[in-house]
Amino acid sequence: MTDGPVLDLHADLADLLQSLIDVPSESREEQALADAVERALSAYPHLVLTRVGHTIVARTDLGRAERVVIGGHLDTVPANHNLPSERRDVDGEDRVYGLGACDMKGGVAVALQLAATLAEPTRDVTWVFYEAEEIDSQFNGLRILAESHPDLLAGDFAVLMEPSNAVVEAGCQGTMRAEVRTTGTRSHSARSWMGHNAIHDAGDVLRRLAAYEPRQVEIDGLVYREGLNAVGISGGVAGNVIPDECVVAVNYRFAPTRSSAEAEAHVREVFAGYDVAVIDTVDGALPGLAHPAAAAFVAAVGGAPSPKFGWTDVARFTALGVPAVNFGPGDPSIAHSQGEHCPVGDLATVARGLRAWLTA
Repeated sequence: MTDGPVLDLHADLADLLQSLIDVPSESREEQALADAVERALSAYPHLVLTRVGHTIVARTDLGRAERVVIGGHLDTVPANHNLPSERRDVDGEDRVYGLGACDMKGGVAVALQLAATLAEPTRDVTWVFYEAEEIDSQFNGLRILAESHPDLLAGDFAVLMEPSNAVVEAGCQGTMRAEVRTTGTRSHSARSWMGHNAIHDAGDVLRRLAAYEPRQVEIDGLVYREGLNAVGISGGVAGNVIPDECVVAVNYRFAPTRSSAEAEAHVREVFAGYDVAVIDTVDGALPGLAHPAAAAFVAAVGGAPSPKFGWTDVARFTALGVPAVNFGPGDPSIAHSQGEHCPVGDLATVARGLRAWLTA
């Protein structure tokens, strides 16, 4: 751990968030921020620290009857002319702008401050600040931790501080990427009748997608909306050649009641008659709101839970047998945008809710 940025974990939350934003930490470039987090947390004797790569784990060991895991990722997507941070008022709302403000340095700021200031929580807490969430799963710090140090993620309940508008978002959708391929025969475009145009055949694939009616699935009183959409198309050889191949890239977001195998079978059924290749897929996570720990959490932080649209690492906790929810500051719909920001009011709301839960 080298010298570098200093984080004041007792600062105003908005100031702490700006300090975190101003330490660039694009995926695979988290070392400076991980070093700063480790330095800051090492000042607190009530925390036992473990570092794995650029993932920092800080645990209390008070012998409490229950252990909870609270996690947030340190990395961001690439910068888009949104550094350094700035704080400004927009239509009467106090906001912090900058890369990762919403996804998810706002949540990290709250977690760091609570980790520092809650020396005697009524539940033992494992705080996890991990690397490489925004890129391929092979680099994901939480996945690596689950494989190398599964004991560090053991708990009765977990909270992932993904942006959720400061309300509980339960579970998450599964996601699948697939390629639907059409094939034809090449020929000179001046003699097109001698070939077969694969791009023209893709019209039927697109028509099936346009006509597709996604399910809405109710689980524990929450409605998960599915979606099957074309997200890319490629084909063509040259300006004077009839193409012999076209590929439509498809993304399927499915309710957590459906397994990856069932999702694949459904996609193949929709595109029956075509060559379908599944590129990657990952299961979702059931909301689990009936679990006593989840019910206690919702009661403590307040608000009406909503479903999580999208995939988050709550699914990793679910796979480990740990019920988990999303709860963090910021609007997930603006994550990764150039103008992403975090309302200062959300920081306060999430901090207040977590503190109430951890001291109840």
